[in-house]
Amino acid sequence: MIKNFRTVPNIVFGKGCFYQLDNIIDKRRQYTDSWVAFLVDDVFVATELESRIPQHDDDLLIWVNVDDEPKTTYVDRLTLEVHNHSRTLPCAVIGIGGGSTMDLAKAVSLMLTNSGCSHEYQGWDLIKNQGIYHIGIPTLSGTGAEVSRTTVLTGPERKLGINSDYTVFDQVILDPNLIKDVPGLQRFYTGMDCYIHCIESLQGTFINTFSRAYGEKALELCRNVFLDDEPESEEKLMMASYFGGMSIAYSQVGACHALSYGLSYILGTRHGVGCCIAFDYLEEFYPEGVKEFREMMKRNYINLPRNIISRVNEEQLEKMISVALSLDPLWENCLGKNWKEIMTREKARSLYLKM
Repeated sequence: MIKNFRTVPNIVFGKGCFYQLDNIIDKRRQYTDSWVAFLVDDVFVATELESRIPQHDDDLLIWVNVDDEPKTTYVDRLTLEVHNHSRTLPCAVIGIGGGSTMDLAKAVSLMLTNSGCSHEYQGWDLIKNQGIYHIGIPTLSGTGAEVSRTTVLTGPERKLGINSDYTVFDQVILDPNLIKDVPGLQRFYTGMDCYIHCIESLQGTFINTFSRAYGEKALELCRNVFLDDEPESEEKLMMASYFGGMSIAYSQVGACHALSYGLSYILGTRHGVGCCIAFDYLEEFYPEGVKEFREMMKRNYINLPRNIISRVNEEQLEKMISVALSLDPLWENCLGKNWKEIMTREKARSLYLKM
């Protein structure tokens, strides 16, 4: 069977389109007691963006903190806060921020209509009920969270997404003005998440014409932004993120993302940083991609963190390896169906020890 996957049904793109948010939400406010839950990255407290959020009297605005990678326990706390705000469920959940904030909004939307704790749904197609209508508004570009069917969370046992057709946003608003003031280092690391998505997708065993079409265009746009420094780079990076996310909808990421999950679970390494650290040691699997990545680092004056594994004890290293090797689809995409014969625990260990 060929996968019948869901994509974002409604998209607004263009400078200044954030101002259309109130009109879009208004269509969801069907009753006098309808209300909206806004989950917004707390870096925007007391900024211009705060004043532009179209919050009505009964709405709930939650400032979320994403200094650490999103955890299932945090999702459960946020869900409870939304539940406690009113006797009725919100008519919409809106995530405004980078990939982590958007992932939290997606997860809360799902947990408002599915019982239990969020860690119970880490995996593929475990969600049973459609979530609350949810909107994603990226203020960083690169992760592809605005278009993906997953919300990546660190649970009690592992870092793994809630992967479901219900996870996909119902609406995204792509306003390049929202990413124009992102600090250069953060812009690079989130942008490289997109670049690495494309390399892993295009060189994977799951590749097909659909994924290739999106991946090749996203790769071209990443090169425009990080090698050529072309004008309108915000718009190009925003579309690279979108296309990069679409490129893995019918394929998958690979070795770099698997290894980065282990780094994040044990060390709390931010996703984009972890991907860059891991990718720099994967010439064996992605030789041309790593070469080009290093040129991008050079042109953007990036110095990666080194020797981070020196802080890890033997028990933590073993857990890190287990987390990475639990992601079967990623390794199969990278190495084929016999990947376990190639990526042994000892091989994974040797890669980690280089970092």
